[in-house]
Amino acid sequence: MNAEPRRRRSSRRTQADKPDLLPQLPARMVRNPYPPMELLSADQVEAIHDASMRILEEFGIEVMNGRALDLFVRAGATVDRERQTVRLDREMVSETIATTPASFDLTPRNPERVVRLGGDRINFTLVAGPPNVHDCERGRRAGNMGDYRDLVRLAQHFNCITMLGNQVCAPMELPANNRHLDTYRANLVETDKSFHVSAIGRDRALDGIRMMAIARGISLDEMAKSPGVTTIISVNSPRRFDGEMAEGLMTMAEHGQPVCVTPFTLMGAMSPVTLAGALAQQNAEALFGIVLAQLVRPGTPVIYGAFTSNVDMRSGAPAFGTPENARANIASGQLARRYRLPYRTTPGSASNAADAQGAWETMMALWGAVLGHGNLIYHAAGWQEGGLTASYEKFVMDVEMIQHVTEFLKPITVDEDELALDALRRVPTGGHFFGDAHTLERYSTAFYQPLLSNWQNYESWQEAGGLDATRRATRVWKKALEEYEQPALDEAIREELDAYVVKRKEEIGGGEP
Repeated sequence: MNAEPRRRRSSRRTQADKPDLLPQLPARMVRNPYPPMELLSADQVEAIHDASMRILEEFGIEVMNGRALDLFVRAGATVDRERQTVRLDREMVSETIATTPASFDLTPRNPERVVRLGGDRINFTLVAGPPNVHDCERGRRAGNMGDYRDLVRLAQHFNCITMLGNQVCAPMELPANNRHLDTYRANLVETDKSFHVSAIGRDRALDGIRMMAIARGISLDEMAKSPGVTTIISVNSPRRFDGEMAEGLMTMAEHGQPVCVTPFTLMGAMSPVTLAGALAQQNAEALFGIVLAQLVRPGTPVIYGAFTSNVDMRSGAPAFGTPENARANIASGQLARRYRLPYRTTPGSASNAADAQGAWETMMALWGAVLGHGNLIYHAAGWQEGGLTASYEKFVMDVEMIQHVTEFLKPITVDEDELALDALRRVPTGGHFFGDAHTLERYSTAFYQPLLSNWQNYESWQEAGGLDATRRATRVWKKALEEYEQPALDEAIREELDAYVVKRKEEIGGGEP
């Protein structure tokens, strides 16, 4: 669609003000008030920890970055510069990660959108990183800036999306060496939520930090004390940190911005085929990156990242939303809690379409993330085709699932009003409660109102067009873009952001798309 957005009015529209708006839950910090599920016994957690320590002590991790190797040397690690391999003893790991905060806040340009990571809080992000986009009207196509803006507008519009990931899609028509500047600007202009920056090298990370500081009207020193952006540091499993990712990690840590260290441990491919072996490798790699962040700046916020799933052993293709993936999401939460670290996980799907497979795989993994007490549910909305495509219809389906989960997590109230004994006394045996005062006082808010589900009988559904959930999702995202209102941004800040983008593009120079 790429329609020009409306600027936000003096007050945000609400469902009560405009009953024709798409139904959605109000913005709120989501808590998980229930005990986490524990698939592993305490002894099993310690066995995985011990195996992870042996990986770090005996096998080591390859680090393709001289500056990072210097940091490990100064910290007393065993460093083989010729092989670029670092070995850590378990005492050093334990002492270093003890400096990490158990929770922290991310503050975007709108302080009302503050994100709390850790404890019992849950946050959901937009899908990040696909080279392609898809919707049912225009089909599959290469990522582009128009779709990028529309997708972040959808993330702004729906309250359940807490923050943005790192590039909802890659705008392939723009030069690869400076397109991050355009996407950062879109994040800051089209939304007022926090976002993940790219950590491929120092400059991309630093540009994101600086632009968020501009948008908030604060200095880099102030940003270091009050973080506003984060990033995902992807480990090249098995046991390799590439030079650019290590540089991005160190840059973020230098400026006090949190990093989420996430190994990509696909069982049978990049990790052992067994879940215990994959978890031991994941744990070693994640802790290694967390140690590096603390060596740069003790106390810098970090997130324990988990992305363990399996492959199809017939083809080698990644699989997501499997029973193994859901179990890994739960077990990884146990490991994160062992080290008192905020926990990131993902509800992925390998489906090539916004269909039943995509829904059940995502819901399977989503429940694993929730039961495992994930604090950052990354790629929560719009993930399709194993992460290769950002889908408009899948985004809507995922928003519906996220809203179901967040409504489920609301604590049950048991008091005099909720027990409804007066209503039970009034309604005769064999009667009904439709017309009782207790029902009439609550009927409009008593139950979750779906965004996408259709509860009409068959005849009414046919008369309304007989649309299945995927086709209804098309109508929903189009209406959401019509309802979207651009959040207010001071004109001087907008001009400063634009000037920064122009200046940095001149410094970087042109590049091939």
